[in-house]
Amino acid sequence: MFFIFKKIIPKFLFNFFQPAYHFTLAFLGALIYRFPSRKMKVVGVTGTSGKTTTIEFLHTIFSDAGFKTSSSSSLSFRILDKIEPNLLKMTTPGRFRVQKFLKEAKDAGSEFVFLEITSEGIKQYRHKFIKFYAALFTNLSPEHLDSHGGFENYRDAKAKLFKLAKTHILNGDDPNFDFFSKIPAVRKIIFHISDYPRDLNLKLEGDFNKYNALAAITFASVEGISYNISKQAIEKNIVMPGRMEFVETGRNFKVLIDYAFLPQTLSKVYETERKKIEGKDSGLICVLGAAGGGRDKWRMSVLGDTAHEFCRKIFITNEDPYNDDPITIINAVVGNHSDFIKILDRREAISEALKSARENDIVIITGKGAEPWIMGKNGVKIPWDDRKVVREELEKI
Repeated sequence: MFFIFKKIIPKFLFNFFQPAYHFTLAFLGALIYRFPSRKMKVVGVTGTSGKTTTIEFLHTIFSDAGFKTSSSSSLSFRILDKIEPNLLKMTTPGRFRVQKFLKEAKDAGSEFVFLEITSEGIKQYRHKFIKFYAALFTNLSPEHLDSHGGFENYRDAKAKLFKLAKTHILNGDDPNFDFFSKIPAVRKIIFHISDYPRDLNLKLEGDFNKYNALAAITFASVEGISYNISKQAIEKNIVMPGRMEFVETGRNFKVLIDYAFLPQTLSKVYETERKKIEGKDSGLICVLGAAGGGRDKWRMSVLGDTAHEFCRKIFITNEDPYNDDPITIINAVVGNHSDFIKILDRREAISEALKSARENDIVIITGKGAEPWIMGKNGVKIPWDDRKVVREELEKI
């Protein structure tokens, strides 16, 4: 309906009526499903990165603590023990879908519901008519700048979630902490990396995941859950699909799959892995691209610059072009770097990266994570899984 509406009226009228259109849909969705969030404690988790991992931690902790728990993230929809993969290619579901999920969670007896909330979702009022018990802030860095018209607008969109919640859980180490701390709340709980428990054996790699674990532990403690329960729950999370996930190769090199698609998250992944091979005759072999669809074109060249800083060999390939020309995207990522290898076919790029790996090398494939599709022109979804492709190509070598 949204796309039909967009096509049949002039652009200036569409922009004028768009907020009212989204608001009306949000209200109708809540009305049809009878405002289900009022019967549960709904926690919105937002930020640029770490949202999905934090929600996975929260769901596990609260479930282990005996609470009936549901959650919605870019990975999955979970209602108690029932898990359904999120195949929508949409982190925060549409207005009717999110209210339907909340209704199902309520009917299952859920006490806590954790929702991954994006700035784009807020812009389209997908968060409206949801009663938020708490809002959790992971971190903030530039993203969706083209859509929001600048970083300040992007940050302001995130802030709208916190204006709806009485309890705020904030990352006190983030440069934007002061901005979010000024939003009124009944309770403000602040966490710092210095609070990270020394005895917590986090299986997921990367210092950034320590922040995600700490955010979940902090909120759990506020809700009366002991540290021991949180610790045991978090230490069970050995692998999170498409998030710092190693694929078993049976070879003398490693292969890592990660969802990182922003320069700041990509650099954290590369930095984490490069520390492992310092002093060795080995390096990082990196496969990456960038999404099309008019999404933050500024970051394309920065992704290439980031890879150039950390990687010994770099393959630039197709990711999610949508209606954009994938060759144009690849060239934008390559920029002025003459040593990059451009391969349009993502499978071929992965295959060549694997073939070029030497002993102790780490092949890092980013941008897709566990996503099941490559998004092509006119909404076409091409079945895909980086992890499956890696296994298939390893068998051929």
